[in-house]
Amino acid sequence: MSRIFKVVILSLFIATSSMAGSDGQNELSKNTNGQVKDCFEGINRAVFSFNKGLDNLLIEPIAKGYRHLPSPVRSGTSNVLVNLSSLITIPNNILQGQIKTAGVNTGRFIINTTVGILGIFDVAQKMGFSEYEKEDYGQTLGVWGVGPGCYLVLPVLGPSTIRDTAGSFINVMGGDPYYNISTHGNNEYLDKSDYMLTKALTGVDFRAKNIESFENLEKNSMDFYAAVKSLYLQDRKRKIANTKPSATIEILYEGDADWEEIETQ
Repeated sequence: MSRIFKVVILSLFIATSSMAGSDGQNELSKNTNGQVKDCFEGINRAVFSFNKGLDNLLIEPIAKGYRHLPSPVRSGTSNVLVNLSSLITIPNNILQGQIKTAGVNTGRFIINTTVGILGIFDVAQKMGFSEYEKEDYGQTLGVWGVGPGCYLVLPVLGPSTIRDTAGSFINVMGGDPYYNISTHGNNEYLDKSDYMLTKALTGVDFRAKNIESFENLEKNSMDFYAAVKSLYLQDRKRKIANTKPSATIEILYEGDADWEEIETQ
């Protein structure tokens, strides 16, 4: 199975390079500051429209219902999801040479998983741990000098790039411990449905936090597609450079459900 994923990733890189021309090849070979090509804009816009329709029909109504849950339930759910994301962040801290940060995040994960009861309570924050910043394999590839390649809009998952899509495949190729345990581990506590439920909750939790933000972005944009694309690419560039944002899109990315948490200032 892992061999199949590797072939898919390689095919994506080759296809994008050939369709983007020499500029596309340069973007994949090095991390440049140039504009990311929208090589598949027609297809991307069609998928974007599909995703928006799905959001209007299903995801946003569920998110609005989720908002009616008691605040402690919602905050506890968010905390658990953030705690689980540490399992991807920590190895990426190490791969990016952020050894001290990896140690801090490991301590945070241990404390919140134990004292915080599986992450329901963010005890580490109350103990004075530094602010948590998510990392993923797409960011690590960017830090290593891999350019973004072409911009993509994935069905259901949302905005991405060739590099970030390749990074997301690493999760299911062994880079996400929670995925490995829940889908491949022989245990009586977790299975694949638990993993999928977690990812669905991640999307709903994000969407519930950003209903007004999406509405305002769409209302104030002449081209909603272009606005989302711009914010996504700015945010990915910021995260790779580890700089503070003036406007944030927090990507819940894993080849899983990639919704964006948009906090426009």
